[in-house]
Amino acid sequence: MESKARITAIGTYVPEKRLANQDLEKMVETNDEWIVQRTGMRERRIASDNEYSSTLAFKAIENLTKRFEKDLSDVDCILVSTTTPDYAFPSVACQIQAYFSIPHTAAFDFNATCAGFTYGLHMANSFITSGLHRKVLVVAAETMSKVTDYTDRTTCILFGDGAAAVLVEKDEEFPSFIAAHMGTNGEGGIHVYRTNLATMMDEKPLNSNGKIVQNGREVYKWASRTVPLGMNELLNKAELNLNDIDWFVPHSANLRMIESICEKSNFPIEKTLTSVEYMGNTSAVSIPLALDIGINEGKLKNGDTLLLYGFGGGLTHAGHIINWNLSQA
Repeated sequence: MESKARITAIGTYVPEKRLANQDLEKMVETNDEWIVQRTGMRERRIASDNEYSSTLAFKAIENLTKRFEKDLSDVDCILVSTTTPDYAFPSVACQIQAYFSIPHTAAFDFNATCAGFTYGLHMANSFITSGLHRKVLVVAAETMSKVTDYTDRTTCILFGDGAAAVLVEKDEEFPSFIAAHMGTNGEGGIHVYRTNLATMMDEKPLNSNGKIVQNGREVYKWASRTVPLGMNELLNKAELNLNDIDWFVPHSANLRMIESICEKSNFPIEKTLTSVEYMGNTSAVSIPLALDIGINEGKLKNGDTLLLYGFGGGLTHAGHIINWNLSQA
């Protein structure tokens, strides 16, 4: 079905507190050179004790409305991707509805981990193209620092906090969405997890301290293999080739992983937008942060063709080819 939805606005927010590699040197056995060499990360932003996913989300949405002068009163669906909601319930989406006094809207959170933003775009496009909704607010909000084990030198160097929001509106004349591809490898779920109620997975005991546990080697191998195949599927669906893509925007998990994906897919790293160097791995937020960095640096412009690809825990992955055409700010 041909898309009838357009991404019209974007807003982002990251906390003020910075956690640099030099700060981590004082916390665990690591050093700046080792972190940069293996991840490409130099800093990450960390939420304060009284900042939560909802707090960051509010500020990202305020950034969107201020920059693009958007009215939220007729938003009829709020989708929030988060793995770190303030509460089990009520949802962050319901908190957003209350904070902005949006009168008539559906509101729910979902969890597709680091693929959450691309999953959210897929749902928003589907809802609008099917005629169920007309104006969807897609939000990604994460406070990964609150679930990071800062005694684990292999994971604590990775994660940062932030939020982003995009507005997806009905527009049959200039739709954004060209092609989508999604997939799941649930048997790989044990390679990156955070426990909740259960302490076993596939009859194997889990580290049940409520913090992120990751087998980085296995996730790296899976992503480096899966994402280039997904990119090829997207290009085939869109009847495009790599030369038609202005910018590749993958989940900013690790710069070395992104370099591997680009090498295997024969896509130039110079045409890739990331947020990893100064934001770290912000899970579902990393792609929209990279988009906004691209805007602020004068790289990303209306009319560009983008290939977005999210991938992460679950194991989940989802990609889009989109036409970037925001409202005039």
